Amino acid sequence: METSLHIYNTLTRKKEEFKPLNDPFVGLYVCGPTVYSNVHLGNCRTFISFDLVNRYLRYLGYKVRYVRNITDAGHLENDSDEGEDKISKKARVEQLEPMQIVQTYTIDFHDKMRDFNTLAPDIEPTATGHIVEQIDIIKTILDNGLAYESNGSIYFDVKKYAETDNYGELSGRNIDELFSGTRDLDGQDEKRNATDFALWKKASPSHIMRWNSPWGIGFPGWHLECSVMSTKYLGEQFDIHGGGMDLKFPHHECEIAQNKAANGKHAVQYWMHANMLTFEGKKMSKSLDNSILPDELFTGNHKLLNKGYDPMVVRFFMLQAHYASTLDFSNEALEAAEKGFQRLMAGMSIVDALPVSESSDIETSAFRQKIEAAMNDDFNSPMVISHLFEVVKNINSIAEGRMKISDSEKEALSVFLKQIVFDVLGLKMAQESSNNDFMDGLMNIILDVRTRARANKDWGTSDAIRDQLAAMNIVVKDSKDGASWQVQ
Repeated sequence: METSLHIYNTLTRKKEEFKPLNDPFVGLYVCGPTVYSNVHLGNCRTFISFDLVNRYLRYLGYKVRYVRNITDAGHLENDSDEGEDKISKKARVEQLEPMQIVQTYTIDFHDKMRDFNTLAPDIEPTATGHIVEQIDIIKTILDNGLAYESNGSIYFDVKKYAETDNYGELSGRNIDELFSGTRDLDGQDEKRNATDFALWKKASPSHIMRWNSPWGIGFPGWHLECSVMSTKYLGEQFDIHGGGMDLKFPHHECEIAQNKAANGKHAVQYWMHANMLTFEGKKMSKSLDNSILPDELFTGNHKLLNKGYDPMVVRFFMLQAHYASTLDFSNEALEAAEKGFQRLMAGMSIVDALPVSESSDIETSAFRQKIEAAMNDDFNSPMVISHLFEVVKNINSIAEGRMKISDSEKEALSVFLKQIVFDVLGLKMAQESSNNDFMDGLMNIILDVRTRARANKDWGTSDAIRDQLAAMNIVVKDSKDGASWQVQ
C-alpha cells in the first residue's frame, strides 16, 4: 500500500515515510506492563498513544499484527542486575504466590485498558511463557562471543559489542562516556565491565521465581524478553517498536544490542516513544505525592482533584497533546477537556438529524484531506481534534439554518466522523452513570442547538434531534420555561 504517513523515528531522529517491511502484515510491538502493582497513568498514556497508532494503521487498510507483552518475571528492583524481583518482593510481602500477584494486576491492567477503550493486542505473550526461547537466544549470543558466564549468571559483553556496533545509538549515549562514567570493578563483581547487563541471573536460595538452565537455576534478565517475543511473533525484522520514553535507555538500547548480537541485524525499522506526564508542571511521582491512579481520576477521590472525570474525557485529554510531547495534568486542563469533549459528542449526536438542502456549503472531502494529513504527520492527534472542532462548528451552523448541507454530503460527513472519532481516536459516548455532571453538560449543549433551531422555526431539525434522543431512551419535554430531559 502506498501512503504518505510519516513517523518520527527515535533511532534516526527524523521523520521518515512509513514503508512496511513484510507482507502480509505490519508488525507493531509495544512494551507492556510489569504486573506487580496497579497500572499508573504514565503507562495508560503510552498504551493509548499506541492504540491510536494501531487504529490509524488499520484505518489506512493495513493488516496489523499488534503484540504487547506482559512482564511477569525477571524485573529487578533497580531495572538492572541487582536488587529483588518486584513480583517476588510483592508476593513475599503479601504472603501470596507470585502468580497470584501476576493475575491480580494483569486483570487490573486489562480493566483499565477497557475503561480507556483500547483495542486488545492480537498477541499478548508473557515472559514466563517464553523461558525456553530466552535460554535459546542466550546460547546464540554466547556462541557469537558477545556474552560470558560468571558464577552461574550470563552477562552481555557491551565492550566487545562496541568494537563493531554502536551501543548507545538509540538514546544518543556516547560509549566512551558510558565506560568512563561507571565505577571501577573491585574484582569481586561478577561482571567484566560495569556497563554489562544480565541475560540470565543465578537465583539465590530465597528467590521465588526460578527456572532450570544450562548454567544452573536462575531467571532471565529483564531486557531479554522483549527481544525474544517481538521477533518470535513479528519476525527477525519488523516495522514499529513502541514504549514509554523511560524505556529508551537502557531497556530498548539493550534490545537493539541483543538482536544484533543474535541475528546480525537491526530488528526494528521505526522506534517510537511516548513522553512523560506531569501534574501542574512537576513530574508525577510518589515522593512528591502527586501520583494519580486511573480510578482516582475517574472518581475524583484524590486530594489534588476537584472532581472525577469519565475515562473518555481522560482519553480525549491525552489525545489533545502529541504522543511525543510532555503532557501536563491540572484541574483546569481536565475541565477544559471535558467541555471540549462534550461539544464534540454533541456534534456527533445531531449530525444525522441535520436538515438537508439541494446545495451544500461544506465538502466532507476537504475535511478528510486535512484530518488525514494531520494523522499522516506522525499521528498528530491535536491537529485532528482542532479540525474536528471546525467540523462541529459547521454542524451547529447547519442546525441553526446559517449553512446548508446536501443529503449526500450529510451521509458522507456522518460516516467519516464516526470513522475518525470512534474508530481512529477510539472515543465513545461517556457513560451517563459514571459522571452526571458530564451528561448534564452534554445535554445542555444539544438542547441549546435544538432551541436555536426552534427559534429559527426549523421544526424539522428540532424534531429530528428529539427523535434521535428518544432512540437513545432520552425524552425531551418542551415547556414555556424551556426544554428539559430525562432518561426513560
